[in-house]
Amino acid sequence: MTKTALITGATSGIGEATAYEFAKQGIHLILCGRRVERLHTIEEALKKLTVVHTLNFDVRNKQQTFEAIASLPENFKNIDILVNNAGNAHGLDPIHEGDIDDWDTMIDINVKGLLYVSKAIIPQMTERHSGHIINIGSSAGKEVYPKGNVYCATKHAVLAITKGMRLDLNPYGIKVTAINPGMVKTEFSQVRFKGDPISDSVYKGFKALEAKDVADIIYFAVSRPAHVNIADLLVYPTAQSNSTTVLKEQ
Repeated sequence: MTKTALITGATSGIGEATAYEFAKQGIHLILCGRRVERLHTIEEALKKLTVVHTLNFDVRNKQQTFEAIASLPENFKNIDILVNNAGNAHGLDPIHEGDIDDWDTMIDINVKGLLYVSKAIIPQMTERHSGHIINIGSSAGKEVYPKGNVYCATKHAVLAITKGMRLDLNPYGIKVTAINPGMVKTEFSQVRFKGDPISDSVYKGFKALEAKDVADIIYFAVSRPAHVNIADLLVYPTAQSNSTTVLKEQ
């Protein structure tokens, strides 16, 4: 039976790579993002492989989120796989110098956005007693690093929410998985440093993970047999051993 997956943050990075991986496997796709041109470009590329529907909304906006998901056509309404991928880091400042707007943005996207989307979709999963939720966390949800304060807090929250989901949804046979990548070469650092050239140096001197590496892992998780749930997975590039230790070429 063909499954339908909804992916947030599908216009770049891990979300986009996951969309391509799922499409190759014939999974029907609902791609969500704020950048409508990118959504259409990805839709055009992937509809050669599978059935695709796009939703243009901002997960931070509760009303937009619920209206967008409620607007899904009948053949897309039953969502089997939810990939809560939308998330961002903003700034890298010590707590006493942090920008409150950056804090609000990270909390609104990484925590509240994940909750809004989940709230809009979980009731249909509990009704059917089936489904799989993949929450994209981070190694920053496993430990706190200097100047990571609020970003790390949001990713710790993602892990706590994931554990809570797994407990609450267990009676309904719904799988809940956290995938926690370390350093992945995407637009992440450009967003974090707001286009500052320093972002170009973050991944120099070592081989970081690529978005496709994480997408492969996500597909592996959703393709396990019905009795297998990968609850919590941490993945680093080989050069990285924790959030502050990366072996770089001399």
